[in-house]
Amino acid sequence: AAARWIPLRLTEAERSTLRVLEGALAVSEYTDNVDVPSWRMNKSGRIITNLHELLAGLIGLAVAASNREGGLLCQRAISENGDFFRSVFEIGRRYKMMNPDKMRSTYGKLIYMLQDATASEIRRAIGFDVLAKVQTVHSELASLNALDLLDDPDVSPAVAPVRSNAERQPKAEAMERLLHRYGGDDASLRARIERCLVSIGDDLVLIDAHVAPVDATLALLREHFSPSAPADKASNLSITAGRAGARLSHSHATQYAYVEQSLLLWRAILVQLPRMWAIAEEDLLSGYDYRLRDTGQGYHRLQSAPKVGRFMGEVLGRLQSQVGGWVGSAAVHLGDNDVPNALVWIDKYTQIPRILTPLLSTIDALDALDAAPGVGAYVQTAFGSAQACRRAILADFFKHAFDGSGADNYFDAGSCIDGRLTSAW
Repeated sequence: AAARWIPLRLTEAERSTLRVLEGALAVSEYTDNVDVPSWRMNKSGRIITNLHELLAGLIGLAVAASNREGGLLCQRAISENGDFFRSVFEIGRRYKMMNPDKMRSTYGKLIYMLQDATASEIRRAIGFDVLAKVQTVHSELASLNALDLLDDPDVSPAVAPVRSNAERQPKAEAMERLLHRYGGDDASLRARIERCLVSIGDDLVLIDAHVAPVDATLALLREHFSPSAPADKASNLSITAGRAGARLSHSHATQYAYVEQSLLLWRAILVQLPRMWAIAEEDLLSGYDYRLRDTGQGYHRLQSAPKVGRFMGEVLGRLQSQVGGWVGSAAVHLGDNDVPNALVWIDKYTQIPRILTPLLSTIDALDALDAAPGVGAYVQTAFGSAQACRRAILADFFKHAFDGSGADNYFDAGSCIDGRLTSAW
């Protein structure tokens, strides 16, 4: 089922097109000009003007990238190049899904521009529909009449990440069996089958990169702290509202459960990363109206996200049934000042590795630092040992990264589903 959301790896030709798109987005001031409370020109007029500038810029860069193909685009009106623009935008969206850390300053422009261009008035003005379905492993295999491949037992070893030299040969052999079984002697067909398989492998690595830090942090919590009572004062995770910035009051046992459940929730969400991107874009590009509002963190587009809401409800419901008693609020913020739209939602959750990785790197480096001249003496004087220092760092994180802080009022922070991430952020 996951193959329905796994994007296809870009070809070399598509990567060249991606550079054209990134260049056009980098110099575009689309959101700067459109998302402002201005009365100099009506909103539709601003959208159409800036959209035409972006489309013209794309054609200009296409000419620079490929004089022959770009020249053909120049010979036609912008409205007659719909296939080109749809392809370019689909490539950008697909690349971002596979590489959440890329296009950090340009993807927002792209998705907001596409969001505006889906309106019937704007679509009539530019003369074409800007959206194309994102190419996925499932859609590619369906076009090849090869969906049975997804159930083949050789798929798992063929797409598994290689973690040792001993795994290389079995992986290569499984890949070759699949290519022979579904591609035969047709070189083109084999290449397309291989592209699907490496795309599944890319997705496994991407998910692991997001989930592994959560698993490692969860393991540290369980290793160094008791779920029932602290072993000593240094291991006490209790917090009190109004002290050290905390907005919640939890005993040690309650705070332990609160942190553990929050990490389990993050894991349950991130393990479905391809689906997250798919439903986020569905909500953003669905045609739902949005309002521009100053949320206290600048102007944002407030838009409902019903598909994301249902997804969060499903994940939360399953987790609550597994853990028994749920600690804290189960409220999910979407379409308000805290999480204005689905773009902000997915951006926040894909930041989790960025939040946890520095902590994990520090914990892993403590033993080496303990042996370093000067640093080792400081650790011994201040904490008594590297192990005690490690536990102090973890206790501080598990208390104050999950204390309901992160906003200037209780409604925007607290123990709600979004508030847990806001505190850690």
